Amino acid sequence: MNIPGEPPGVILSAATSVWMPIMHQQLFSFLRDERQRSKWDILSNGGPMQEMIHIPKGQTSSNCVSLLRLNTRNQNDNTMLILQETWADASGSLIVYAPLDVASMRAVMTGGDSSFVALLPSGFAIVPDGSSGYGDDWSGKLARGSSNKGSGSLLTVAFQILVNSLPMAKLNVESVETVNSLLSCTINKIKSAVSSA
Repeated sequence: MNIPGEPPGVILSAATSVWMPIMHQQLFSFLRDERQRSKWDILSNGGPMQEMIHIPKGQTSSNCVSLLRLNTRNQNDNTMLILQETWADASGSLIVYAPLDVASMRAVMTGGDSSFVALLPSGFAIVPDGSSGYGDDWSGKLARGSSNKGSGSLLTVAFQILVNSLPMAKLNVESVETVNSLLSCTINKIKSAVSSA
């Protein structure tokens, strides 16, 4: 069954939540920063990303839609883009992104039908852990060395991955293990990056 905007095949969705020893504002800033993306995102191929387009969605610059690409010397190697939407306020933050091939984006930019572009969004939801010391102040500090034992955030990581392009295929154990490994690896990379900051 073909659903506009969704690739045909078997899609595996996985999500988990973990406590992070960093205030939600700082975690949001780290995860949305395209220059830091190589520290946690397998799609970055270990290199920095570049924001090509930034469309604000309000008075705060962090609430926006962005188009990111790999920052490589040879632009012919660049066949993938990342469409990302970010939103934040004192109650929490969202970062939602989806890989997108350059040909699809060009088609849409020249007036093509966007319903034929298959998107599988993944991303993060970040909320304060509820400890005292939070408020509307977006100048949070890392919890390490702080006397406030609860200065952290709850991070939910969610991925959607096309595991088989055949619509009638069955989900196999290897696909589940791969997605679980991706979740674990991403969380460990984020923990490592924020603990060394």
